[in-house]
Amino acid sequence: MKTSRRFFLSGAGAVAMAALSGAASAQDVIGEVLGSSRRGNWDDEFDARVSQGGKVATTLPIFSPQTVAYVQQAIGQYQGIVAQGGWPVVPATKKLRLGVEDPDVAILRQRLMVSGDLSSRAGISNSFDTYVDAALKRFQARHGLPQDGVMGQYTYAVMNVSAQVRLGQLETNLQRLQQQAGTLGDRYVNVNIPAAQIEAVENDRVVLRHTAIVGKVDRQTPLVASKINEIVVNPYWNAPVSIVRRDIIPLMRKNPNYLTDNKIRLIAPDGSEVDPMTVDWSTEEAAKYLFRQDPGAINAMASVKINFPSPDGVYMHDTPQQSLFDKLMRFDSSGCVRVQNVRDLVTWILRDTPGWSRQHFEQTIKTGANTPVPVTNPVPVYFTYISAWSTGDGVVQFRDDIYGRDGVDELQMTSAL
Repeated sequence: MKTSRRFFLSGAGAVAMAALSGAASAQDVIGEVLGSSRRGNWDDEFDARVSQGGKVATTLPIFSPQTVAYVQQAIGQYQGIVAQGGWPVVPATKKLRLGVEDPDVAILRQRLMVSGDLSSRAGISNSFDTYVDAALKRFQARHGLPQDGVMGQYTYAVMNVSAQVRLGQLETNLQRLQQQAGTLGDRYVNVNIPAAQIEAVENDRVVLRHTAIVGKVDRQTPLVASKINEIVVNPYWNAPVSIVRRDIIPLMRKNPNYLTDNKIRLIAPDGSEVDPMTVDWSTEEAAKYLFRQDPGAINAMASVKINFPSPDGVYMHDTPQQSLFDKLMRFDSSGCVRVQNVRDLVTWILRDTPGWSRQHFEQTIKTGANTPVPVTNPVPVYFTYISAWSTGDGVVQFRDDIYGRDGVDELQMTSAL
């Protein structure tokens, strides 16, 4: 296994070298599982250590050099798991949850033990007890799933991806991490597309983490490396031509009042406003006009827009559809990125911009006036694609390969379910 000189010099190489013992560690784990006792689990014989492994929550950035070292270590561990035959397939036929007694729970226990979410000290039994519940929630957290402790459709799908495929996913993403880790700067914003998550990073520490909405499979969010140079408070929304053709024109054919109802104005190339009733909506004539939505509560970007140079014309913004952030699969945009709790992120971005305290920012939103704000110290921003990573010993994160860039159909679960 190759480890770059940079990581040895930074001290992360020492962690990476632990990968050399990963296969042996995996063999020990599987040996413990196979030799685990068949004792019951409804008593208080065990302590909290039966749900083992490091905490999933972390302030370590995805693109930290330490993350690269942890992924190298995880690859060693998964190589050992694969060499021992992988983990068992849990029959996806029942909604297993706390309190259930079922033979499939014994298989679930084995599966969670092999991946390090449940200690072999928990034993093998048919009881879905509090230790299995805690272990399953940890597994769900590592895979970006709701931590409800219930074996449902999506949990079964991600759990029954083979160890061999997960190993390949780690190896693919290690190459991506090695290309950029440690090079993004001391202060930056990272949008990880498969995780639909945003990190605001400072001095190799995540200071803010935001849930995001990213592009649909047929309207993908592009990779970006740029700098945030402007915040627009109470923005106008100018509909991209692609949205005009795909969405707005068909909507106008169904409802001639759609533009008026949504406070969207038609602007001709000479800057004059055009009456929608004078346009032939049975053709694509309207695509030559600018569709501009006024600032306000129903504006597609709501309170704020985060601008940066991009050849694809993408940006980050608020949204009036806050309920979308509660969805499991948050791939609903036309390429731009919607940010939950965006005002926290904007306050952090504007920290060095004189006169733009959180209080002044909020007051400006209330005025409803369109207000562009140049960022005094532009903040680097990256849209990246990392579907597997590790932020600690035994804490391996996996996400759906939403855009199919890992090259394995089995990892595109969103489109399959």
